[in-house]
Amino acid sequence: MSEAKTEKPRVPAVEGWFTMSDPPTLTGTRCTACKTVFFPRETVACRNPACRSTSFDEYALSRRGKLWSYTTAHYQPPPPYIAPDPFVPYSIAVVELEAEQMTVLGQVPASVPAESLVVGMEMELVVEKLYEDEQNEYVVWKWTPVADDATRPASGGAQ
Repeated sequence: MSEAKTEKPRVPAVEGWFTMSDPPTLTGTRCTACKTVFFPRETVACRNPACRSTSFDEYALSRRGKLWSYTTAHYQPPPPYIAPDPFVPYSIAVVELEAEQMTVLGQVPASVPAESLVVGMEMELVVEKLYEDEQNEYVVWKWTPVADDATRPASGGAQ
């Protein structure tokens, strides 16, 4: 008789930066005076040099954007990053959110080969496991290509 496998609770690796809802969203703030959006959240003072406000509203960032740039990390980052053993290279995407006029970095799922990434392609926010311990599965946001993105060439690869 086999033992039933119990799923570990999924918890954010970085508390308060994204929601665990379906679909997930990144959580930023927006200055109530100048309407500038910030990610990660701002709680002290507006980072816009032309604004002196200290008042912010919570702001759900766009879930989709355009791939602005990307790279692949072929070295294991030092602690506190928790890398799989053995270390597996991973891609990092810089995604431009048009409505917010900002870029947001995030890993790309391991299932997406770097060769398939194309600057300008539509990307979408997902939440996936970063690592796990005995009690929990720790998740982070990642950027994945939109399945129906017409900007992706048939052969994939960078432009």
